[in-house]
Amino acid sequence: MSLNVYLTVEEPVDVNTEPAIYIRAGGRNVRVTRAVWDALRPGREPVVAIHERGSLQCVYSGNITHNLSRMAREAGIYNALWRPEEIGIATANQLIDPLVNGLNRLRNAPARFQQFNPASGWGSYDVLVGFAAEYLEACVSYPDAAIRTSR
Repeated sequence: MSLNVYLTVEEPVDVNTEPAIYIRAGGRNVRVTRAVWDALRPGREPVVAIHERGSLQCVYSGNITHNLSRMAREAGIYNALWRPEEIGIATANQLIDPLVNGLNRLRNAPARFQQFNPASGWGSYDVLVGFAAEYLEACVSYPDAAIRTSR
């Protein structure tokens, strides 16, 4: 199980992206190059995502394992990430302050939060910090974007 987050805008965004290959690693979906794919899965063809120019209304999507929900709760960002609608967060600009504060808590006390690393190895402190930082960057880039989650 995982959390999927999306930032969407009303008007299509003019994008020009290369075909994308995603793999599941460490509790998240990670974009990799063809060379990395070939090294990991020799002889297998990947599924490739292609975004047509001018067709993208989703300006950001992210994914993280539910195994990190306890760590997120301890950092004070669980509701902001997993259940923003329950705390009145509907747009990216409303998520900026909670993410900044949560990231500061995480980064200022790594040992405190690393104790919540899942025993299964699926997800980690570094994965949560990376996810939150990437999501924050997208919120800053698209402050008027609507937030949608899938749990």
